[in-house]
Amino acid sequence: MLILPICPQNMALLQQKLGFSYLLILCLATLVSSHRPYTTPSVTRLTDSFPRVQVDSAFSKTFGAKNIQFLSNGSTVTLALDKISGSGLVSQSRYSYGFFSAAIKLPSGLSPGVVVAFYLSNSDKFPHNHDEIDIELLGHDKRNDWVIQTNIYANGSVSTGREEKFYFWFDPTQQYHYYSILWNSYHTVFLVDNIPVREFIHSNTYPSIYPSKPMSVYATIWDGSEWATHGGKYPVNYKYAPFVVSFAQIELSGCISDPTAPVSSCSKASSSGLDPVNGPEFTKLSQQQIAAMDWARRKLMFYSYCNDRSRFKVMPPECH
Repeated sequence: MLILPICPQNMALLQQKLGFSYLLILCLATLVSSHRPYTTPSVTRLTDSFPRVQVDSAFSKTFGAKNIQFLSNGSTVTLALDKISGSGLVSQSRYSYGFFSAAIKLPSGLSPGVVVAFYLSNSDKFPHNHDEIDIELLGHDKRNDWVIQTNIYANGSVSTGREEKFYFWFDPTQQYHYYSILWNSYHTVFLVDNIPVREFIHSNTYPSIYPSKPMSVYATIWDGSEWATHGGKYPVNYKYAPFVVSFAQIELSGCISDPTAPVSSCSKASSSGLDPVNGPEFTKLSQQQIAAMDWARRKLMFYSYCNDRSRFKVMPPECH
């Protein structure tokens, strides 16, 4: 078998041997594939620092109850999407800042239009001016892998969402991987396997854009055919249903909001004493984390709202 690097330099030779159509497919596959043998940066494992919760006691079923199954004495849950319904969980508590994480294993096989989400929202309490912090995992078609989309907005500003999209450096369907959100008054950080992929700094943007109201934590799977895969070009194909995602090792450490209490109750994490809300190690990224985030953004980010002039005629302040 002939193996040559980077398509353009070897175009003539490969075209003679393989033919143009096959060559074009090969080149495109090389460009979009995310499962390259990357050497990932070393980072602090924040997911080792906080306690894990029992899913069946920390969450309640919010929709698609028949498609939800608790396993391993309630420490793991599977959510399914079929032709009848998706499914989802919502946390029993609301949080005013904290560290939220889940180990997730995505559905295998073709999954265009499928959306798996781990996110914070208060849309149930503030339907017209809600806040939201999203990790959305978008299903793939025959030519493209799963991708991760992060988004953040506040006060109902859904038309000015701050989306960024990344390829994975691994196959997210083969085993569990960590997806985490750190949210406090200083910044919001999105992490994959403890590697920061995005930081949204509070002081760099308008106060109205930064989420500040207490939110619940959600874990869901649903049909996003209208937009999820190539802008809706590839809808969910229920021939491959059910699509099953597994959540485990969930961590919810932060300030629990109680409207009847004069002050919110903040959990003190674990014996490590780390505090994701006010701890000095969580007010800004370390140099190690900054270097890891730079690696992820250079290698794997393929869309940022900061570069989308069709949506933002004036660059948002945090993009400067």
